[in-house]
This record gives sequence, structure tokens and C-alpha cells, in this order.
Amino acid sequence: MALDLAAVAAELTAMMAADHRAAPGANSADPAEQLAWRRLTAEHADRLAGIMDAHGWPTADLFGADAARAAWLIAQHADRQLDVQRRALRLMEQAVSEGRAGARELAFLRDRTLVNEGRKQIYGTQIAGVRDGSPVPWPCEDPARTDERRAEVGIPPFAEYVAQFPAS
Repeated sequence: MALDLAAVAAELTAMMAADHRAAPGANSADPAEQLAWRRLTAEHADRLAGIMDAHGWPTADLFGADAARAAWLIAQHADRQLDVQRRALRLMEQAVSEGRAGARELAFLRDRTLVNEGRKQIYGTQIAGVRDGSPVPWPCEDPARTDERRAEVGIPPFAEYVAQFPAS
């Protein structure tokens, strides 16, 4: 079993590296690069579904911190496979309640899933675009409390968060 977990951990971290290399293609002007990104994220989401079937949510205590982060990133980017994203969210919620995954990452995945469902996000982590040179979040539930909710899960205030984005 330990060898199996190590092999899965190595696979997850390799998928995260491939994701990082391909990510610029997501918003490329070149349709071929966009398609390559979509195919890669779909392949990764399919594989994550298989890993969740076999092992549940890949937590750091079983797979290591890098593999757990990779699983979260793959779930984040499973935008066209909401079934996988929703399942990852449910499994990650359980892992967070058991103290085996981070509330911060869960908040990002929750917002991403809500936005993909066409609903309002909770923590303001998902950016819809840029207006007058400033990042603008997708609509949020109770926007006046967004920074308060962000603080509860260890995410900096929205203004501080968007300051890290390059000016466009």
C-alpha cells in the first residue's frame, strides 16, 4: 500500500508540474494552446476521479504536502467536469472537518465550484476580469462580509490579495 501511495503521490506532483507548464495556454490567443490546456485539465480530472475512487481525498498525511496540493490544484482546474469538482469539494470538506486538509484551499475550491455552477461565490477568490486596471471578483454573497469570511479561513483581505496580480 505504501508503494502505491508513493506512486500516486509522484503522479499527482507530476500532473501539477504539467499544469503549471500548460497554464499560460488557458487564456492564450492561440486556440490550439487553449485546446491543449482543456485536454490536459480533463485528463487530470479523470485521473483525480480514479484516485478519489481508490483512496478518497489525497491528504498530506497519506500522500505528502506536495501531492495534496496537486490534488487540490487539479480539482480547481476541473472547470469542465463539475461532477469531479463537486466530488472533490465534498471529500475535501470531510478532510477539513477531520483536520486533514486546509480550510484556505477548501475556500478556493468552494468558490470555484460555485462560480462554475453560475452561483455567487463566498470568499471572493475567483476573478471575473479586470476593470480600470483592477481585478474584479465574480459576484459574491454578502460582499460587505467577504474580508471577514476570508480572514476566517486564512485568506488575506481582497485588496491585499489582488495587489499581488500584475497590473494590466
